[in-house]
Amino acid sequence: MAPPPPRPPAHPLLDPLRPFPYLLAALALWWGLSVWWDQRAAVELVPYSQFEQALREGRVAEVQVVGSLVVGPLKTPQADGPQALAAELVEPPLAQRLSEFGVPFKRVRESTWLNQLWSWVAPALIFFGVWALLSQRLASRLGGMGGMGEGGLLGIGRSRAKVYMERQTGVRFEDVAGVDEAKAELQEIVDFLKDPKAHGRLGARMPKGVLLMGPTGTGKTLLARAVAGEAGVAFFSINGSEFIELFVGVGAARVRDLFEQARAQAPAIIFIDELDALGKARGAFTAAGGHDEREQTLNQLLSELDGFDPSVGVVLLAATNRPEVLDPALLRAGRFDRQVLVDRPDRPGRLAILRVHARKIVLAADTDLDQVAGITVGLAGADLANVVNEAALAATRLGAPSVTLEHFTLAIERIVAGIEKRRGLLSQAERRLVACHELGHALVALSLPGADRVHKVSIIPRGIGALGYTLQRPSEDRHVQRKGELQDRLTILMAGRAAELVVFGEASTGAADDLVKATDLARDMVLRYGMDETLGPVSWAGDRPLFLPQGVPASAQVGTADATAQRADDAVRQVVSAASERATFWLQAHRQTLDLATERLLQRETLGEEELLALAGEEPP
Repeated sequence: MAPPPPRPPAHPLLDPLRPFPYLLAALALWWGLSVWWDQRAAVELVPYSQFEQALREGRVAEVQVVGSLVVGPLKTPQADGPQALAAELVEPPLAQRLSEFGVPFKRVRESTWLNQLWSWVAPALIFFGVWALLSQRLASRLGGMGGMGEGGLLGIGRSRAKVYMERQTGVRFEDVAGVDEAKAELQEIVDFLKDPKAHGRLGARMPKGVLLMGPTGTGKTLLARAVAGEAGVAFFSINGSEFIELFVGVGAARVRDLFEQARAQAPAIIFIDELDALGKARGAFTAAGGHDEREQTLNQLLSELDGFDPSVGVVLLAATNRPEVLDPALLRAGRFDRQVLVDRPDRPGRLAILRVHARKIVLAADTDLDQVAGITVGLAGADLANVVNEAALAATRLGAPSVTLEHFTLAIERIVAGIEKRRGLLSQAERRLVACHELGHALVALSLPGADRVHKVSIIPRGIGALGYTLQRPSEDRHVQRKGELQDRLTILMAGRAAELVVFGEASTGAADDLVKATDLARDMVLRYGMDETLGPVSWAGDRPLFLPQGVPASAQVGTADATAQRADDAVRQVVSAASERATFWLQAHRQTLDLATERLLQRETLGEEELLALAGEEPP
């Protein structure tokens, strides 16, 4: 026999014992109101003149003064009337004078109940207002460190990700240029999000995570937003540093909250920018206790990726320019299944990027953007956008009707060399020294067939500490350089100091930056590229960041004995000295050209490529 079904729980108000406290409270309230009403009905408030009349007639048994009231019980109270009379007390001299006129008089006090109520309510309102304001400001300041608010202490467990829908991103693949290979890789993600059944018909699954790697300014964030714009899905964007907080456990809570929000909005894209702030290799950057907030947050992210079901339509995108520091567990298959390189664009890519940004400016009809792309080798997408903007600003500053190639040249000079400084002019001796130094670079560069083209030489101070500059830009993209090409670069770097020695017989402090660059390049040739015969084809240098600027030095020498380090230092010195001797020999052989070009530069302050070629005795190309 089956057991009887459980009875549904009775309503709380139907429980015979539950209403008892409510009944007691109701009876107490009714009794208190009854007593107050009876006392109010037993006393009648009358004018003071009527109270005095009752005294004269002898109808009052006794008089009681209660505060500002005078109360007198009646000797013979009426059956259905009041039992006592009460009146507002009037000062005796005034009452005596008013009694002579035979008219009723009384004292009326101004009602103060509203003032009394306001005197209690106003401080309370001010207190709660100040408390709410301070709480809000404290939440905004300490929300990232752990305060109190939504999701716990001041929202420390809540994710700060911003949700962008398709109408808010406003970015499509057509707005992203110069990274065609990366767009092709991400197009599959868009197709999966739009129609997962069609693209999973053969058993393929959507990648759980896609890692965008590349130098800064190449458009990784723009690509992620373009993916969301193409797929028309929710876009959750957050920086990796926003997960790391003061209190342990906060970052892990935010990771959980972020993935919960994305699953609720599926299909959606989660984009974590600067992933290296969150996903550094565990054990390499730990705190004194051996385990810190970053590791716990990373563990939570790995856990979320393991339990990540791609069929729900949520894709994780991340961007970093330091993939070498990421934890290996984060990069294994099943977490970030696809790694997409977003590199600096080549010449066609730069041309496409320039055309995208040139839509926003008034461009002259005869301006050839391909020439601009040719002299912007090595610049990323953000750099090219800045070039276009600076060119438009230069045209506006000069009052030109449109932007021309000359304005682009001025913009590149401004970005590469800095802002012109017309004030604080150099003395004549310093101008001659700077002109000789810069022409040493330029003339030696013109004499070497494989060197970068010299576009301009100027002795107008620019930037911070640059008393003059030689503008060299490569004519084509280079990915591999031979030993002879590196030696040519060293010769050009040392040519400025060599020109000072040839003309003035001594070097100056103006060659300090050239010496630093030359020494770094020579050290790389000896220790990294194995281009020294005495040390052999062995690399002794540490790791260098993959995508950070070339100016970031490599790690110190690794695995070298003292004798090897000494030989390496001697080899570096020998390489730099050979480049300096080579530049000195050429300048001594062409001393007349150097002197003639120096006088011309002192007169003009700036010399272009054709003028330099003419001075060197060559025809313009």
